[in-house]
Amino acid sequence: MYDYIKGNLTKITAKYIVLEAGGLGYIINVANPYSFSEQINQAIQIYVHHVVREDAHLLYGFHTEDEKAVFLNLISVSGIGPTSALAIIAADDNEGLVKAIDHSDVKYLMKFPKIGKKTAQQMVLDLAGKFVDINEVSTDKSKASITNNNQELEEAVEALLALGYKANELKKIKKFFEGTTDTAENYIKSALKMLMK
Repeated sequence: MYDYIKGNLTKITAKYIVLEAGGLGYIINVANPYSFSEQINQAIQIYVHHVVREDAHLLYGFHTEDEKAVFLNLISVSGIGPTSALAIIAADDNEGLVKAIDHSDVKYLMKFPKIGKKTAQQMVLDLAGKFVDINEVSTDKSKASITNNNQELEEAVEALLALGYKANELKKIKKFFEGTTDTAENYIKSALKMLMK
């Protein structure tokens, strides 16, 4: 139904961003809301996918068309819903994902939240060879300004919880980053790399 929306980024939360276009504020679920931090109150373009459920109409947003294509491939797999697909995209490791699928690395795929053995095997069956045309998903997202307190780390943990990671997993991650300063986006990226090991 929609390919993209252009508008002003007015709000960032742990689960979604709000894009104002044509006098309406669209709630758009994204993999890493804080990757948009430097674009707050600016005009941006977001690629979107519209999901209609019995109880809701939801928008899922992406930085690039390639990121959207990965999402669409993932939700085509039985057992992977939009939330799980966002969690996989948030890891920002398209190369690792494609390699795992093409080499039937079920153990790697099971590291993503809510992906069990059966779903991981289904991913391999359904998606092997389908990512050939998709370029690297990671984009040159600019770094957000660093704050002096650890509000950025708190926001990162909140976003990871929203993606489905367990609180006890995130306690270790939070402890590891204590005393450091970085952007919420970078904390999320680093934490996801640690969680995927």
